[in-house]
Amino acid sequence: MSEIHLLKERIARRNYTVGVIGLGYVGLPLVLRFGEVGFRVLGFDVDRAKVKQLNDGDSYIQHVSADRVSGLVKTHRFEATADAERLHEADAVIICVPTPLTAHREPDLQYVEKTTDAVAASLRSGQLVCLESTTYPGTTDEVVLPRLLARGLRVGEDFFLAFSPEREDPGNQQFGTSTIPKVVGGVTPACLEVACTLYSQAVDRVVPVPSTRVAEATKILENVYRAVNIALVNELKIALEHMGIDVWDVIEAAKTKPFGFQAFYPGPGLGGHCIPIDPFYLTWKAREYGVATRFIELAGEINSGMPLHVVQRVMDALNQRGKALKGARVLVLGVAYKRDTDDARESPGLEIVEWLIRREARVEYSDPHIPRLPIGRRHKVELTSVPLTDTSLRTFDAAVLVTDHSVFPYELLHRTLPLIVDTRNALRSRGLHGSHIVLA
Repeated sequence: MSEIHLLKERIARRNYTVGVIGLGYVGLPLVLRFGEVGFRVLGFDVDRAKVKQLNDGDSYIQHVSADRVSGLVKTHRFEATADAERLHEADAVIICVPTPLTAHREPDLQYVEKTTDAVAASLRSGQLVCLESTTYPGTTDEVVLPRLLARGLRVGEDFFLAFSPEREDPGNQQFGTSTIPKVVGGVTPACLEVACTLYSQAVDRVVPVPSTRVAEATKILENVYRAVNIALVNELKIALEHMGIDVWDVIEAAKTKPFGFQAFYPGPGLGGHCIPIDPFYLTWKAREYGVATRFIELAGEINSGMPLHVVQRVMDALNQRGKALKGARVLVLGVAYKRDTDDARESPGLEIVEWLIRREARVEYSDPHIPRLPIGRRHKVELTSVPLTDTSLRTFDAAVLVTDHSVFPYELLHRTLPLIVDTRNALRSRGLHGSHIVLA
């Protein structure tokens, strides 16, 4: 009986330990899914506070319930650790670490590189390594594989290497880890076979593709598609504003066409870890081949300029009411990049807060899902979320609605605030109208 057949049998019997490196919005749901279908799971993270919280049976991600975590901890199917030396205990190691951009919008693979080096240090025969972090086509072959081969083991024979892009959508009630199809590409056919076998135990549908590069490019295409279409509708919004045409009315009319059109909506800019970042991974890699991806780069310029456009709309709206932005009390409603989540990664709301402060406005924010700032590596403003009451709202000169959380008291906002710059059409969509509502 071949080694691969034995591995597949072990996987099917759940006599197999899955290690997940990076216990954030991607890694933690994956941990829980593998644990819930019967695997022993080791979760690795450098944040010791997160490790302790998880081992105490708690969750630090809003849409991931603590009951799911505690259930696996109590049955000893899940343990979190900050000890990379325990990687040898895992039969499969799934890498879910951040892939940010540098200040010059170039790929920053330091987390992938450091993690791969840690995996290589304890790599053993029979292990499967799978990268899930979104990156440019060629990363698995050019960055990960050489580091693992340095151990002297043979890929596809002694160990197995694959790429499977994460497709998590925080807060999505319709699709989750188990129901989102899993694209998988292997370095060799044997790598593909082992990786597909593992993922098929936890995911309803596995989609094998010819190579890791195809799998990497698949995720890039998905995010470029969204980035370009959002940039298009954001640019249209600005053009139509000057013509006195409401882009939201146009979109509602256009989406009645039953074919050839998909509705995308304007906003204050792009957020989340994927769409604002991943297209630039492709543009960087394309330059290596002498290819200029002008369309993608233009979309990036448009989307990255939207927060400043929103601030300009606030300034203009205040000016029309005889007020200056400098010294005005401005409330930012929502700093999460997406409604009803606590996910503020790359959120345009954070940029809007910073731009308003640079313009010397007196800024506060309210977000029931994010009690305090700063968040992340780039944004350093220190603020605490303020409650929304009749008394507190009357102290502001203007508000900017950045995130349309369903728990916001929209009727109170509409009744109390003298000026609302609405980047999501949230008030009108709830039947709330008035000259004090300005779309942006």
